[in-house]
Amino acid sequence: MIKAENIRNFCIIAHIDHGKSTLADRFIEKAMIVSEREYKDQMLDSMDIERERGITIKSQAVTIKYKANNGEEYILNLVDTPGHVDFSYEVSRAIASCEGALLLVDASQGVEAQTLANMYMAIEHDLEIIPVINKIDLPSADIDFVKNQIDNELGLDVDMTSLVSAKTGKGVDDLFEAIVNYIPPPTGKKEEPLKALIFDSNYDPYRGVIVHVRIFEGQLKAGDQIRFCSCGSNYKVEETGVFKVGLEKSSVLSAGDVGYFLAGIKNISDIRVGDTVTNETRPCELALPGFKEVKPVVFSSIYPVDSNDYNELLSAMEKLKLNDASLIYEKDSSVALGFGFRCGFLGLLHLEVVQERLEREFDLTIVLTAPSVSYMVELESEETVNIDNPSEYPDPASIVATEEPYIRAEIICPQEYIGPIINLCLEKRGEQTGMNYLDTRRVELVYDMPLAEVLFDFYDKLKSVSRGYASFEYEITGYRKTDLVKLDILINGDKVDALSQLVFRENAAARARQACRRLKDEIPRHQFKIALQGAIGANIIARETISALRKDVTAKCYGGDISRKRKLLEKQKEGKKRMKMIGNVELPQKAFLSVLKSDE
Repeated sequence: MIKAENIRNFCIIAHIDHGKSTLADRFIEKAMIVSEREYKDQMLDSMDIERERGITIKSQAVTIKYKANNGEEYILNLVDTPGHVDFSYEVSRAIASCEGALLLVDASQGVEAQTLANMYMAIEHDLEIIPVINKIDLPSADIDFVKNQIDNELGLDVDMTSLVSAKTGKGVDDLFEAIVNYIPPPTGKKEEPLKALIFDSNYDPYRGVIVHVRIFEGQLKAGDQIRFCSCGSNYKVEETGVFKVGLEKSSVLSAGDVGYFLAGIKNISDIRVGDTVTNETRPCELALPGFKEVKPVVFSSIYPVDSNDYNELLSAMEKLKLNDASLIYEKDSSVALGFGFRCGFLGLLHLEVVQERLEREFDLTIVLTAPSVSYMVELESEETVNIDNPSEYPDPASIVATEEPYIRAEIICPQEYIGPIINLCLEKRGEQTGMNYLDTRRVELVYDMPLAEVLFDFYDKLKSVSRGYASFEYEITGYRKTDLVKLDILINGDKVDALSQLVFRENAAARARQACRRLKDEIPRHQFKIALQGAIGANIIARETISALRKDVTAKCYGGDISRKRKLLEKQKEGKKRMKMIGNVELPQKAFLSVLKSDE
């Protein structure tokens, strides 16, 4: 049994694509946790989407045994964290479960926006931070420049900096020693009442919910009666263990340990990341700080392409919710698309991940409506309502004021791209609140801008105008007054509710023209003329027309009086008019998706 002084709990934090998962792979490889035959890249990324995109979506933990140069054996509990801003709450709970953090900085790219954001989060939790310069094997690596950034911008001790190449394994042995020497051991006592932090969970169809915990005080073992502090639910622990890539059963988890427990939990809504677990018979006095309900910021409706697949989609949503506690959904219906679900997401990446998982893991073909944010609408009755669905938008005559969520965006970029980025931010209604020169090459721009403007294509355009060198980080700051309107799309005079959007009034005409152009390209020609219109209430602000398919009815008239041809054309015209009144426009599913795309 290894004593508590020889336990080290640490996480790896960094900007996206700075090598967190690759470094975790090297730790696993060096510790020989898995055999050479079982080893594969991105060991801790269990989902196909994570592997393909090269991103971490869920926090993962692994326990590593390490024999230090001083001859003593240590247990190193590593928590690999997501890098994307959508999962920042999950990162904060992973950080809260550790005493130290490895702050990874790319030797060729230097300090980025999320490097700073994650470092401040680690400082707030009073973690010991070890700066690590990764990718030193790259020809473009500028180690001295990055060391200067770590000293001046981050204010960290350069002497503690470790130089590694996570790809080749160079410097990883020295980093192991740095972890042992610099990161403090846990301070909790196993004699105290149980106090454990939930930093993640996942669902196993045979065993129920597997809860990932860090024990701060006390002990946890099979047979214990436990209570979740936020919801008050009680369970009996069936099994405890540690993470060795897979799950490895152990008899007890003591203060300082990172591991898992099973308690036959079938309802994942009881398990909330950041909640405190304590003993039912001998509870702790205070829960661990920092717990909050995860609130979605982006909303979209999901419908099955074939309405007969609704029950399959319902089953898939229930199963997905068991693996993703931050997904929120409720039943919804649309005249155009039938029955579906209104879903809340942490951000656009979260939305994309859910969409891909539904299509891959459950073999469903689905349609998503235009993503929206939650607006606050003040009515004449002095009631304030939250609206995220265009179908819930009240009568404009009853609205006194509308407010939309704003974000504080931090963009770090090379100074030669300042001009195009400022133009992009102004185009997206951004207000500049700060501009700091970080060094001779790079600038930090700070903007207040509406969250709705970031939803559609901001990130793609930012990467385009900066050739991929700009990094972007944001946090929601609150609500501000806005001029909100409901944009309806009419096809042959009929509103298609699934294409309706809530937009800023000045952007409505451009958005309507874009939607009509996209639909014109996607909707096939019919036997009658189709009018595509964008409207605000009764006011038409954009129009495109799909011309009718025409049969050459005069082909058989090879001579004679012109009145014969005119008579046939008039007869065809009457037929088209009658067909337009009774004919239905067939909308292909890709027409709904085309409206979401931005103009190239």
